[in-house]
Amino acid sequence: MLGLVVLLLSACKNESDLGIFQGHGDIGNVGRAGWVLFDASDSSYTVSGSGTNMWFDSDEFHYVWKELRGDVSITADIEWEGEGLDPHRKACLIIRQSLDTSAAYVDAAIHGDGLTSIQYRDMKGGMTREVQSNISSPQRVRIEKHGDYISMSVAKKGLVLESSGGTFKLPFSEPFYIGLGVCAHNNNTMETAIFSNVKIEALVQKPDSLKRIESTLETIAVSSFDRRVVYHIRSHIEAPNWTPDGKNLIYNSGGKLYTIPVSGGNPSMIPTGFASRINNDHGISPDGRQLVISDQTESGHSLIYTLPIEGGDPKRVTSLGPSYWHGWSPDGKTLTYCAERNGNYDVYTIPVAGGKETRLSTAEGLDDGPDYSPDGRHIYFNSVRTGSMQIWRMKADGSEQEQVTTDEYNDWFAHPSPDGRWIVYVSFGTDVPAASHPPNKDVMLRIMNLETGEVRVMAKLFGGQGTINVPSWSPDSEHLAFVSYRLN
Repeated sequence: MLGLVVLLLSACKNESDLGIFQGHGDIGNVGRAGWVLFDASDSSYTVSGSGTNMWFDSDEFHYVWKELRGDVSITADIEWEGEGLDPHRKACLIIRQSLDTSAAYVDAAIHGDGLTSIQYRDMKGGMTREVQSNISSPQRVRIEKHGDYISMSVAKKGLVLESSGGTFKLPFSEPFYIGLGVCAHNNNTMETAIFSNVKIEALVQKPDSLKRIESTLETIAVSSFDRRVVYHIRSHIEAPNWTPDGKNLIYNSGGKLYTIPVSGGNPSMIPTGFASRINNDHGISPDGRQLVISDQTESGHSLIYTLPIEGGDPKRVTSLGPSYWHGWSPDGKTLTYCAERNGNYDVYTIPVAGGKETRLSTAEGLDDGPDYSPDGRHIYFNSVRTGSMQIWRMKADGSEQEQVTTDEYNDWFAHPSPDGRWIVYVSFGTDVPAASHPPNKDVMLRIMNLETGEVRVMAKLFGGQGTINVPSWSPDSEHLAFVSYRLN
């Protein structure tokens, strides 16, 4: 009996001693009360929680927290105790605006089945979204808050932490909470995770001269706006195309083209003959048999070429430059592109086999980014003719030009979905000149319902030039491919 009393007193003492944290408690209407035990001998935290989920517009879980300000990271080794009952149970590193059940938050979550993702709610009572990592069941995880941007790093056992990609913007007001959480994904069950080697660190900004670019090739679902990392690399990649068979993505980097499975893996370079200065204006024919590229190897300015989808020697289409490809007509016969002629940038078309080009737009200033509607009747493009960059539409012969978007942003590169229901485009803020689409800016991916005109934000990210310059829809219209960036 005395031994039992000593054991209970010891547990209570350990529970009140939270090491680097200040408090703990259940968030939301959990079915069973959670608890935490801190072991000072190895600085580990054993956390148990119930709760239905951390998802949708509210959460139920047990949270061990500390109140903080500024740029910060939290890092830990995470291990589940036991096999568990639900593969969707979650052990998380969490940054949270408040202790309210519907608060804005972001977490790095390891699920019971190994799925690892950044989950976030960008406003109180909003819906939860996620960025799925392409690495499963890491041993060590870190989540970082740099200004308004959030990122996650992961490491398998014995390896060093590396960015998982998929950085996004989510502002927190100060102070906020940071800590550890466990959700059972079943309100009548308790699940337990052990967090060890836990560190909370203040982050110091690097000088820009020491930062390197990181690129993440991602897909995003139209139904949920959930994102999935396909490929992450510490170099510069741009402008994914989705192959018509739905299996692969094609992107450019360092003047070359590469292909990678949508499911992830290692990229392969596509042989492009003499063309070694390919820019981010490239695409795939409707039948999936040809590539089109914009390359400046031969003349020093961009010209348009076609070549077989598997690679080969490019065949020149345009004789005049600079010419930047953007769209291929659904019948496979015509290309549309942006070109500079006599000091003005306009939209043109030309037969795929080459020949005489046709000028479709004549407004002063920049008209750019043309892409065909799936029925071939219209061409969407962006134009600065009203003072800000907005999305426009015209008949395929250039007639009946009409403005589609009217807002305070500068909107670029509208891409219609294959089913004709949507256009997706990238929006820059007013801090960027209207006729410019630079890299490394705060941008939004936005989607418009073409039937209702409703516009929604799919993602807020660091990007711009290279993010979605070219058509990047999946053939079933359910996903979009894009590139996000990080300077680190």
